[in-house]
Amino acid sequence: MRFKRTSRLSDAELEALVTGVAGVLEQGWAAATGRPRALSLTEAVEATVIYLRRNLPEEVIGDMYGVSQATVSRAVTALTGPIATATAGRAPTLEEAKEYVKGAIVLVDGSLAPVWSWTGHSELRSGKHRTTGFNVQVVTDAVGEVLYVAKPIEGCAHDMRALDESGVKDLLATAGTVIADKGYIGAGYLTPRRKPQNAELNTADLAFNEEVGRLRAPVERAIANLKVWRVLHTDYRRPLKTFLETFQAVIGLYFLQRTSA
Repeated sequence: MRFKRTSRLSDAELEALVTGVAGVLEQGWAAATGRPRALSLTEAVEATVIYLRRNLPEEVIGDMYGVSQATVSRAVTALTGPIATATAGRAPTLEEAKEYVKGAIVLVDGSLAPVWSWTGHSELRSGKHRTTGFNVQVVTDAVGEVLYVAKPIEGCAHDMRALDESGVKDLLATAGTVIADKGYIGAGYLTPRRKPQNAELNTADLAFNEEVGRLRAPVERAIANLKVWRVLHTDYRRPLKTFLETFQAVIGLYFLQRTSA
């Protein structure tokens, strides 16, 4: 593997991924007729992972492999979906996550995966973040181990709405204790206390909020670790209709690395 440090996949992880992708490609990868592909399947999978991991311009990735931007674009377009399919079984399903959270102390938080300001898609505009994107709900255990990552919801949705529409509210119904931030006040979870109107929090409330913040820190670190896949952290540049399969590919790759560690 030429760019292990860039893709952050080990040789074994890349080999498993390529095998999985080959198994779901309906037409295979090698061209049946005409000019051979400029990238082997292994190189094309690795280039796609680099794109997802670093969110680099395709021209830069093309220079790394000595191919054109168009070649990289075709690889990313062709293989993002198969990567999502090949890694789908790595991420816990909602039903599996329900077993993990039952009676446990869990943390929940939402994060925005930003996208370009797409004309005609005002529903993606997040007033909280002042940009466009998708609200992603993440559930972890008390030490920050990711238990479930929900399907993204349009960015205009606040955390309480996203909690409901993503199915996470039902997931957390069986948990012992749920710890969350102020965006979830009213859901029955352990949350910080809101400052009263025209008043300040007293010393006891400030200490309480500090303790809740300490307990919540692992979920914030978990989201930061998810977003080392920069395509979820910096503006998404590909066509908007491809975001969901890209998101699914990234979550699958995240759990591929976690389960193979």
